[in-house]
Amino acid sequence: MARGKAPTFQVQRATILDAAAGLFAARGFHHASMAEIARECGVSKALLYHYYRDKEHILYDIAAGHVEELLAIVAEVEAAAAAPRERLERLILRFMQAYEGGRRQHVVLIQDVKFLSPEQRARIHEQERRVVRAFALTIEAVEPGLRGVALDKAVAMVLFGMMNWTFTWLRPEGTLSYEALARVVARVFVRGIAGLATEAVQAPAGGSEAALPRGVCERS
Repeated sequence: MARGKAPTFQVQRATILDAAAGLFAARGFHHASMAEIARECGVSKALLYHYYRDKEHILYDIAAGHVEELLAIVAEVEAAAAAPRERLERLILRFMQAYEGGRRQHVVLIQDVKFLSPEQRARIHEQERRVVRAFALTIEAVEPGLRGVALDKAVAMVLFGMMNWTFTWLRPEGTLSYEALARVVARVFVRGIAGLATEAVQAPAGGSEAALPRGVCERS
């Protein structure tokens, strides 16, 4: 019978993922080696390979884990069954908090998922599409009619564009907190989409449905 994993196995893997995410975010995936990850974790390179077979395996787990956290937030907010606007505002707040707490994982998802295999990228992107669909449905509930003019997903991506790049300029030590910025984003976004569906019907924008960018948390 195969011997089970030690109780500390998952704890050590989490430590490795966090250390690797810091290196990838700071230096880029290709500029961080397994030896550097091992040093950052305080383990030998041989022991590191006991937990992860290669950098790609580590990268996939960082990206997948981050998107799974976002999906868990979506499920939690939806389970609260609040009014549409309150639900949207809560989604924005919780995502901004997740971006703050998982800043390095967020950066890795944006900049390094392209280095995964096509199959791995496809799995990550399908998870991200689930996130986008959830936001699009909530936005449609706040401003009915956007889906009818094929703007629900496009407008959802506009919202992600407002949230996703805060890590490039918003600093934890600054005077503006992520929570305060989330309130600003919610106010600007909700007021901005008011009447948009009606205007689109009166003056169609044309074109096909917006394609999902390389990732929910990537550059648009």
